[in-house]
Amino acid sequence: MRESIVLFMIIEHFKNGDALPVYRRFRERGRLAPPDVTYVNSWVAEDLTRCYQIMDAPDRRALDVWLTQWTDLVDFDVVPVITSAEAAATVAPRL
Repeated sequence: MRESIVLFMIIEHFKNGDALPVYRRFRERGRLAPPDVTYVNSWVAEDLTRCYQIMDAPDRRALDVWLTQWTDLVDFDVVPVITSAEAAATVAPRL
C-alpha cells in the first residue's frame, strides 16, 4: 500500500469547451506543478473539451497548489483513486 503518495484522477473541463488557451499556457509555461506533484498520464476526449489525468501527490493540499494555476481556464473534478491491484488486495479478504 502507498504510504506517502496519493493518486488523483483529475477531470479537467476546459472552460467554454476551449482547449486552445490550456494548450497555449502549457506550451509557454509547462505543467506548473510544484515539485511534490507528479504527472503520471493523461487522455483527452476526442472533442477536445475534457482531459483526464492521473497525478500523484502527498495530499490534496499539494495538488490544490497546482490546480490554482489553471482555474481561470479549467473547471476540475478531483477523485482520489487507487490502482486495480490495490483494489483487488483490499477486497480479496472479503471474497
